[in-house]
Amino acid sequence: MRLAFAIALSILCLPCVAQSSGKVEVFPAAQIHGQFAQLAQDAKAKGSSGATLGDYGSHSLKLNERTASGGAEIHAHFDDVILVTEGKATLITGGEVVDPHAGSNGETTGSAIRNGTVQSILAGDLVHIPAGTPHQLLIAAGTKYSALVIKVRE
Repeated sequence: MRLAFAIALSILCLPCVAQSSGKVEVFPAAQIHGQFAQLAQDAKAKGSSGATLGDYGSHSLKLNERTASGGAEIHAHFDDVILVTEGKATLITGGEVVDPHAGSNGETTGSAIRNGTVQSILAGDLVHIPAGTPHQLLIAAGTKYSALVIKVRE
């Protein structure tokens, strides 16, 4: 029985090993704070800015800073796991994308979401948005929003 369990566990873990780069990376807090500071300057001018900390095939780690609302989007092949690090936003999920445009890699963008679920997210909140779910972040004028985003490939 133990041997069968060990074999089953080994087989289940193979995909995890296959996706691993084998390299451990540590992103020191000072580096992350510095990157957020630079992103904040860019976001003041453009409304949003982002940086990729690492891309590992099965997932990527990204930093996001916003001072303006974003458009609606649907990721066909990626779940978003979002840790809000500063500020707040209104998150709209579900419903339908207004004026949808198909983009690369199965991504869809649009101007807004109609008939979605509206909720407020704040610093410290953790959000999971499954692939295929319409979503949009609205940022109140004069405020900023920062987050660590983990994009998980389906």
